[in-house]
Amino acid sequence: MAASLVALPGLDEDLSRVEERLLTSAEADDPFLTEVASHLIRAGGKRARPAFAIAAAACGMGDDPGPATDDVVMGAVSVELVHLGSLYHDDVIDDATTRRAVDSVNARWGNLKAILAGDFLLARASEIAAGLGTEVAGLLAATISRLCEGQVRELQDVYNVARTEDAYLTSIGGKTAALFASACRIGAIVGGLDRPQIESLTEFGREFGMAFQIIDDVLDVVATEEQLGKPSGHDLVEGVYTLPVIRLLSSHDGDGLAEMLGKPLDDEERERARALVMANGIIPDSLATARGYAASAGEALTGIGNSAAAEALRSSTGRVLQRVEALAAR
Repeated sequence: MAASLVALPGLDEDLSRVEERLLTSAEADDPFLTEVASHLIRAGGKRARPAFAIAAAACGMGDDPGPATDDVVMGAVSVELVHLGSLYHDDVIDDATTRRAVDSVNARWGNLKAILAGDFLLARASEIAAGLGTEVAGLLAATISRLCEGQVRELQDVYNVARTEDAYLTSIGGKTAALFASACRIGAIVGGLDRPQIESLTEFGREFGMAFQIIDDVLDVVATEEQLGKPSGHDLVEGVYTLPVIRLLSSHDGDGLAEMLGKPLDDEERERARALVMANGIIPDSLATARGYAASAGEALTGIGNSAAAEALRSSTGRVLQRVEALAAR
């Protein structure tokens, strides 16, 4: 769980409540739909977005915030359901076979069922958000729109060796950062924080999400399948060229990488491409960009105060930076 990322007292218990409500929210009248919709929930996950929602809500509650309210828990659930629904759809788009070290939903039950189950989770998220007020409902709907825009931008650049860094950053701003920003914003709104604090926490989530995705994209190049819980180098195979690849391609001729890309790769080509990216000093360069976003996330919390939750969020940026440094030292 995300307690290792956000060191907030009582968070484990709150996330256990989130887990229970996630499973309840995935229940349908049809047992088969319940099985499919709960598949990735049962597979586990970092639950980083619910953790941020809970911590954001607790920023106005002093050093002993106590258990999260039911509304805060449900706000966290709504955000995670959007994330899960997007994963179902992403795996169909990518033709993925595994997710979180288990069969992907599309691999086990087919694309159509995966799409419908993802739609079901998004509908459940919207239903929960509507119960939390019009502002939260509107925010979640806008976030789903941003996710779709980010995904479409990515799809437009599949196998494009001329993909620009700006295009990449715009895409992950929608695909990842928008949901982290909304997690913090929903938590802050439901937690009753004042408007300047809500805006600061939203900015924190956005900047943190950018760092989070860049690190995730670097991991796809440098980590093993066992570390990832899914095949490594998957983005290269699928033609999704992320920051380290884009930067290598833009430097001279990319040491021959450009000639390899622009098409699907077999296993041998994938490993050769990964080796090229790892051998050219581009990984530390990309991690420095992630480090900058993480630092900006910490700066966004300047006006939040010194509650236990605010300190936990600040320390989460430090944990991400440590992860960056560990990767850079490889």
